[in-house]
Amino acid sequence: MRSHVNRLMKTTHPFLAALLIAIVSLAGCSDRNASSQKTADTPAAASAPRTDEWLGKWTGPEGTFLELAGGHGKYDVTVQNLDGPRQFEGRYADGAIEFERDGTKEVIRGTNGAETGMKWLAEKKNCLTVRQGEGYCRD
Repeated sequence: MRSHVNRLMKTTHPFLAALLIAIVSLAGCSDRNASSQKTADTPAAASAPRTDEWLGKWTGPEGTFLELAGGHGKYDVTVQNLDGPRQFEGRYADGAIEFERDGTKEVIRGTNGAETGMKWLAEKKNCLTVRQGEGYCRD
């Protein structure tokens, strides 16, 4: 009987080992997929939005500028135009920053110089545009 058990162990043991390795491998893949799924389902609010990369000062022509402070979806927006600086409260919305100025909803979006509509900024690459004809750049 003992020889049967030894023979069975010799033939079964590699099979059991392979089965165990397959089960562990599948379980590992399953956990990895679950982890990826959790990351994909995590709300955007848990991490800073891309608009946080826009913090700081952006310059326009003739001494104008746009300055963004704050972060994580809430921004202090300062717009310096020829009449002087004005401050507004901004918030993240669909990859941009929205704020209200004189009863109008304004949207700050990432663009290049040509998209600002301003000939002084046309060759620039890294810009923010509030509206056609109102843009600010960093390069």
